[in-house]
Amino acid sequence: MSSRPPLPPFNAETAAVKVRAAEDAWNSRDPERVALAYTEDSRWRNRSEFISGRAQIVAFLKRKWANELDYRLIKEVWAFTGNRIAVRFAYEWHDASGAWFRSYGNENWEFDELGLMRRRLASINDVPIVESERHYRWPLGRRPDDHPGLGALGL
Repeated sequence: MSSRPPLPPFNAETAAVKVRAAEDAWNSRDPERVALAYTEDSRWRNRSEFISGRAQIVAFLKRKWANELDYRLIKEVWAFTGNRIAVRFAYEWHDASGAWFRSYGNENWEFDELGLMRRRLASINDVPIVESERHYRWPLGRRPDDHPGLGALGL
């Protein structure tokens, strides 16, 4: 199995690199690409759903992005130590009816020695917004480097 640098133990710089890599992968909306960052037996709690292993991660993400349309995400490091990183995030999306939402959350991540995430615990709340309240208007895909982060947006 290949490693996924940066590897633990994390410092401020390597934690930020790890978080941006995760943000970029999730903004690709490619379930197979995202799943490669997790161990084969990775365990998740996402809201009230419990997921185990890459196959379930891929299935979950396919369902997610079939419902959360025009998904755009920003993640930021909240804290780190050793092989763990705590992240806060917000993403914007709309449903099939055109109703927009901003979803706010926190994640706790635990990595193995190869830099693969073996555990992800996510708590997320959805807030309805009107289209004019959107902050994330970059073209679908990776957030541009000059786009403000959560703190700069007041989120």
